[in-house]
Amino acid sequence: MKALTIRQPWADAITHGSKRVENRTWTTNYRGQILIHAGATDDRHAILPFGENTARRNYPDTRSAILAVANLTDCHAYADCCEPWGNWDVYHWQLSNVRPLQQPVPCKGRLGFWTPPAEVLAAVEKQLAEVSA
Repeated sequence: MKALTIRQPWADAITHGSKRVENRTWTTNYRGQILIHAGATDDRHAILPFGENTARRNYPDTRSAILAVANLTDCHAYADCCEPWGNWDVYHWQLSNVRPLQQPVPCKGRLGFWTPPAEVLAAVEKQLAEVSA
């Protein structure tokens, strides 16, 4: 399973909030499950849409860990369809079926898509199996 590192507060906005589009400067043809990884640093210039700022007080603000599993369902150039989360002049990666993990799984992230170590994948898959059971 592929992972994508996302800086805070965006990783939490996907995992615990209503953000269902990730803005990237590059496109992808990949569709399917991805792991949402919270990076070690935050986006100091982040301005969350109204309503999310209040909700964020309840976010755990975890760093350097897998937080959730999501489905990457589409990737397209900027369009008005992704408001309020979609930025202009970038690619919108549309996400669905976000499933937060009960316990974040610590690991270092990387740029682009990356494959977590086997023990991290095993810990994620164990949590997903427990939820399905």
